[in-house]
Order: sequence, then C-alpha cells, then structure tokens
Amino acid sequence: MNLHIKNGRVIDPANKIDAVTDLYIADGRIAAVGRAPRGFRATEVIDAKKLVVTPGWVDLSARMREPGQDQKATIAGETRAAAAGGVTTLCCPPDTRPAIDTPAVVELIHQRAAQSGRARVVCLGALTQELKGEVLAAMHSLKRAGCMGVSNALVPLTNTEILRRALEYARTCDLAVFLHAEDAWLAGQGCIHEGAVSTRLGLPGIPEIAETVAVARDLLLIENTGARAHFCRLSTVRAATLIAEARRRKLPVTADVSVQHLFYTDAELAEFNSAYHVRPPFRSARDRDGLRKALRWGVIGAVCSDHQPQDQDAQRQPFAATEPGISALETWLPLMLRLVRDKVLDLSAAIAACTINPARILNLPAGTLTAGVEADVCVFDPQEAWLVGEDTLLSAGKNTPLWGQEMQGRVRMTLLGGQVVHRTSSPIRSRPRAKRS
Repeated sequence: MNLHIKNGRVIDPANKIDAVTDLYIADGRIAAVGRAPRGFRATEVIDAKKLVVTPGWVDLSARMREPGQDQKATIAGETRAAAAGGVTTLCCPPDTRPAIDTPAVVELIHQRAAQSGRARVVCLGALTQELKGEVLAAMHSLKRAGCMGVSNALVPLTNTEILRRALEYARTCDLAVFLHAEDAWLAGQGCIHEGAVSTRLGLPGIPEIAETVAVARDLLLIENTGARAHFCRLSTVRAATLIAEARRRKLPVTADVSVQHLFYTDAELAEFNSAYHVRPPFRSARDRDGLRKALRWGVIGAVCSDHQPQDQDAQRQPFAATEPGISALETWLPLMLRLVRDKVLDLSAAIAACTINPARILNLPAGTLTAGVEADVCVFDPQEAWLVGEDTLLSAGKNTPLWGQEMQGRVRMTLLGGQVVHRTSSPIRSRPRAKRS
C-alpha cells in the first residue's frame, strides 16, 4: 500500500520536524514528509486532523515472558499490546527461560515475533552463561545472531574481575553492555526503598547506595576498559549525578529511566499495594524530581516502559513475596503526555526520549521518519480519554497501579513497515484513492 497521511501534526525529533504537514509512505518505507514525491499515487488517504504523527516508539525494555513463562504472556500477545500502544520495536532482556545465551534462543524469539508480525523484537544477549555471573557468554556468536547488546539483566555481577573481563570482551565485539546497577550485598533481601516507609511497614529496604555504589564501580571499570555502556532504569538522583559527571568526562555511557519512576515514590506503598512492587524500587520524592530534571537536561536520554506482565498468582502473595513489575506498554504514551502537561518536557522532547534516542542506544535504523527508512509510524490522539481496565488492556498482564483510572491520549493507528498493525474503533477519517478509468 501507498499511504498518504494528511493534516496531522508530524513530530520527528531526529529531523527537527514539528509541523502540521503530510506524510507519504510507499512500498513499506517513508517516501517523504511535506511534499509528495514525483509520481506518488496513494492507495489510501488518511486524514489525521487534530492527531499527532510520530515515528513508531522504541522500547528499551519489554519482557514478553516467552520462552519459559508462557503462562504469564506470549510474544504474540505482547506485540499485539505493543502495537496498541504505538510501540513498533521492543528490546527483550536476556532473562528468559532459558536465558538468551545461545543463538538458538535468539532465533526462536525472532521467529515468534515474525510470526506475530505486529512489532519488531530485538534481543540483548546474556553477559554470562545462564546469567550466573561465572563464565562469559559467547558474545561474538550472540552478535552474529542479531543481539544489539549484552546484559546480565537484574542478576548482579558480584565478582568485579568477571565484570571487568566482560566489559573488555564486549568492547572487542563492539557491543554495548546494558547494566542494572545494584550492589547485591547492600540490597540484600530488600523489596522497597529503605526509608521511613519501609521502617513503618516493617519491610526490608534497599538503600540508595545499593545503586550509587554499583554505578561508581561500573563507571571506573568503563573508564579502564573503554567499553560502551548503558545504565538501565536509574532510580536515584545521585546515580544520575554520577552519570552526568561521567558524560562530562566523555565516557561512552548513556542511561534510561522507566516511565513509572518519573511519577511514583515509596509513599505509594503505604497500603502494601503490590501493584507498586518494582525493581529497582520507587524511591523518595527528591529522587523522582531529580530523575525528571536529569531527563530534561539530557543526562538521561531515554524513557522505557519496563513492561513486565505478571499473572494473578504472582501478585497474590504477601508484598515481599510478590514478583516485581508493571504491565506498561499501553499506558506508556499517556504517561509521557502527562509529563508534557506537567511541563517536565515539551512534546518533541518527550517523543525523542521514546523514539530516536532509544533507537540510537540500540544502534537501530528506527525512531525516525527519514525518507527511505522502514515506515514504522504511530498516530495518536493526545486528547482522547479512556479507562484502564479489562476491556482496554490487550496485554496478558493486568498488573498496573493505573487500573480503573482515566488516561488522556490514545493510539489511533500503528504502522509497521507500512502495514497497519493496529487501528482503534475510534474513527480515523480515511478513504481509498479512486482508480482512474
């Protein structure tokens, strides 16, 4: 299909475009923005008046639970939810079962995603075999299989010498290392932020220094080895300050934050609500506000959904025994729009943090409407209101603190490679181009 999306507010931060204009798609690729290319004839014309047209969103962390935990979710189901959220590229962390430490697991995930056909799925390979932190994984083989980086996911590497060797190996493979900075000894058996709330609830806490000590150690190793590194899901303002200092010294480091950590604090846990159980934990209001400033100033370059669907059994336990994570693919966009309304970011910066910036971190040709790239496109209504509930969430995971709440901003259409993979029942005015007799 050749598509002409007209009258929409096209926002493409990669090309500094923010204007009411037209988008042209031909043979599954972006043909032009603004003026139709010579000889272009549309199969379908879509009127996007009062809608926003952006590149498809790129998620740096989305667990689809397959392989190994199909009872929680599947790649087919979660990529369908991703399309409903305007997300066209998902990055799968390596803590599947089995872990992504062999090309066979990478190929399986790619195959399942291709069968679904609703979103692109890229993988992070395991940093160590079976994520045990003992023997380095075969990074060259994982890169050849298509892995965009390596990580030990949420499993901390307690042996500093192994981490140093892993960074050196990743550098020879030209792979970025994705780090979840947490000192295992300081974190202990904690499940929420260490502070007044954890003391009052009698729950074991994870202190701020569990993150900052690990970030400081990792930065020294990065400086020593020259490896490229990305810090995943920062939760403390002090860690963001350390990243800012490292970037000023030109270390090859980037960082992201989950959209949830830009809103919630440990105060939300006052009623032992397991919907707020995440790792790293929600911290103080000072940390939340500091993360917002770090995002605004560009210290933190990307925001991710950190999507982690859970089944009901994982949530029906005492708080400390519940499994952490939030189902977040479909609420990611309205939460980012809430940041815009709160004047944390302007709309173009918010879109950049979810499109071109994560695409660059993953070294992918995505997150942009540049002519010639695959036509991954998100069209959304920034004003449409909807309720989070059983009838509106397509993800198998219903574990969200937003259950029953009204959200503002909804995806109307998602294109993957020029093909419509999601379209809401809300009318998008469209018409086929009349054929010449």
